Amino acid sequence: MRREQISMGWTYRGLQRCRPVLLPAVDALTWAMLLYLVSLLRFDLKTPQIRIGPFAVTVVIAMVCQVALGYITVLYRMRWKVGSFEEARALAWTVAGTTGVLLAYDIGIHRRAVPISAVVVSGAGVFIIAAGYRAVWRMVWEYRTRSATAQRVIVYGAGIGGQQVTVALLSDPASQYYPAALLDDDPEKQNLRIRHLRVAGRGTDLGRVATATGATVVIIAIPSAGSEFIREVTQRAGEAGLSVLTLPPVSQLFSSAIGVDDIRPVTNEDLLGRRTIDTRVEEIAGYLRGRRVLVTGAGGSIGSELCRQITRCAPADLIMLDRDESWLHQVQLSIEGRAMLDSRLLVVCNIRDEAALAAVFDEHRPEVVFHAAALKHLSLLEMWPAEAVKTNVFGTQNLLDAAQRAGVAKFINISTDKAANPTSVLGYSKRVAERLTAAAGTDGEGTYLSVRFGNVLGSRGSVLTTFRQQVEAGGPVTVTDPEVTRYFMTVEEAVQLVIQAGAIGNNGEALVLDMGEPVRIADVARQLVAQAPRPVEIVYTGLRPGEKLHEDLFGTGEVDVRPRHPLISQVPVPALAIDEVSSVLVSGNAAVVATGLRQVCEETTPPPAVASTSTSRS
Repeated sequence: MRREQISMGWTYRGLQRCRPVLLPAVDALTWAMLLYLVSLLRFDLKTPQIRIGPFAVTVVIAMVCQVALGYITVLYRMRWKVGSFEEARALAWTVAGTTGVLLAYDIGIHRRAVPISAVVVSGAGVFIIAAGYRAVWRMVWEYRTRSATAQRVIVYGAGIGGQQVTVALLSDPASQYYPAALLDDDPEKQNLRIRHLRVAGRGTDLGRVATATGATVVIIAIPSAGSEFIREVTQRAGEAGLSVLTLPPVSQLFSSAIGVDDIRPVTNEDLLGRRTIDTRVEEIAGYLRGRRVLVTGAGGSIGSELCRQITRCAPADLIMLDRDESWLHQVQLSIEGRAMLDSRLLVVCNIRDEAALAAVFDEHRPEVVFHAAALKHLSLLEMWPAEAVKTNVFGTQNLLDAAQRAGVAKFINISTDKAANPTSVLGYSKRVAERLTAAAGTDGEGTYLSVRFGNVLGSRGSVLTTFRQQVEAGGPVTVTDPEVTRYFMTVEEAVQLVIQAGAIGNNGEALVLDMGEPVRIADVARQLVAQAPRPVEIVYTGLRPGEKLHEDLFGTGEVDVRPRHPLISQVPVPALAIDEVSSVLVSGNAAVVATGLRQVCEETTPPPAVASTSTSRS
């Protein structure tokens, strides 16, 4: 087998080297052969009726014109791959031109050397035959490019993406994948063929088609595919023993043409947060241009991405505040490519320190504040609720006070879905922070609002990061409950929402992003375990204190109203004065603090079930 492949390779390379001479010669000879055969048939196979002299002149004209016009139309200049559509178009123009020249010559002479019908039929025949052996050449070339190690793949999706992927795989000599079949769920595409491949069924036929073709990989060739669809295909592929590859979302493709380099393995972000949400940030982020912008928690997952995206909006100054100097080092390095830590715009400060915060605001006079600093680990805060109050409640109030004194135009507090109908210390403290922010909007001259979203993929301490580390360690992977679900979004989408909130949000509102359907955490764990190189056990530990089985995006009395953007809800938040919370820390007892927080959240009448339509005062 190896000897045959080597022999075929040398033969094919020889043909490629001879192509500039071989194709013109074969095309010219095809003209000569067809003119003779068609003329012979036209005269009922009576050779004497063909006048040899004029006929020979006609053949020479046909051969010369074919070659000359072929170079004029760059058919023979090796510009395109053999059998490509571009080459077929050039071939058609060349043959048509040659046919026209022959007709003019034949009609112009007194006694026709070749019947007019023979010229026309010969021209059509030359195109069909020349295109035919070019197609055969192309098929041989494509087969030649497939090494013995190429994996057979099933392309899922016969739309534009599937067509481009299939053609790219067949055309790339270096590709390690060879398309064996197509799948598509559209009934109208069941008889479709792309090159020599046909649609062999729907997604439910994945296992059967894999067995029939010997495929080991499935490529999801649908750039717009959602995370739920990718999870379903991944599950079917796992049952069939197939690896899964995919294309990036449309927004991440470098061009409209999809190539082999765009194909990549399925990531956890694909499985959990694939759906790309366009919040049109570039249209509304003008309020940051030329402004002094302060970001608290600048070294965290959300804060650092906020800083990177705000930088693109050309602020006058970007003040990055965090209590951890190492994280400030990392965020400066990611933005500037260096981390000299020699700028006053890098601020080491704890938001619990009211005096230090006041000094920062006096020095920099920020006009826009994004408040991302917080304690966020639910279980730890259940044990240490006073710490949650110090940072998430009083720390937020310190910022609000400093912002009001400095005349900040916009203040965006970053909250969480756990603040909707809270059941944990984390949720209570963030809900109180939302309400304190709403209260500041009633007293100040700027716009004060909150942004609420679910779990952020890949953030420090997130469930996805934890699962990855557990899988790498060999397990077990710990899941609280088989039925627990959570909302997920990418850090880029979360930050886009935060930036957009500063433009479309009104005083005292919480903005909530439409995050689609919640994801079952046990399914995520199973998918990660299935990709592990060795068996990993999943252990169910039970819900921890304060945890919900299913998170809420909206609290009691809040209505999903979207007056400004189809994917962003705006709900009013009742104001809360800090005096109503101060008594919570009278006792250091954890149970008392937690109870006090819960009572603060529960005793307030919920807001009316209408969205605020007030105009921003900034």
